[in-house]
Amino acid sequence: MALQQNTQPVTGSHSAASHRGTAERAAAGGTAPRDETTGIALLRTAAVLRILTASTFLWAFFDKAFGWGYATGSGKGWVDGGSPTMGFLSGVSAGPMESTFHAWAGDVWADWAFMLGLLGIGVALLSGVALRPAALAGTAMMALMWAAEWPPARHLSDGSPSMSTNPVIEYHVLYAAVLVLLAVALAGRTWGLGQVWARLPLVRENRWLL
Repeated sequence: MALQQNTQPVTGSHSAASHRGTAERAAAGGTAPRDETTGIALLRTAAVLRILTASTFLWAFFDKAFGWGYATGSGKGWVDGGSPTMGFLSGVSAGPMESTFHAWAGDVWADWAFMLGLLGIGVALLSGVALRPAALAGTAMMALMWAAEWPPARHLSDGSPSMSTNPVIEYHVLYAAVLVLLAVALAGRTWGLGQVWARLPLVRENRWLL
């Protein structure tokens, strides 16, 4: 009986130490059980996806702001007096919101909303904080851009073929899905400031800010 009583705590201690050792080895890049290794790989993959998506939004912001000569010609950036929304919204040629988008094109409020959206979503993704608000804002932005391109249309308003490759699921929908996935996966906690952000009193009291 004494032997049994003495061996049980030792076994429990050994098991706990074994788990700690496994976690330490995994964190250090050593050997870990397959399930744990897969979990770590998924977290790191989500972090890479988060950073890549952030770079997409930030590139769009800086190109439109400073006219880097890609989507926005040199000297036509926002800082040069150009409008980030004029070209895209004035070119809308299909869908039920065509006239609405034409009316919005070049408006100061539309330019600021679009550029602040790109910058805010990009910074949130890159830093790994406020991924839920970023996902909400990004989904709203993607929905508006989807409506502007209106992929369900087979023909544009002038009767020419729309050349739409998919009437429903196209890249704006995929971007929105990625944003939601990153928020749900708490992807900012790996290679980001998500854990620090989550410990802030304001965030602890308002979990929608995660």
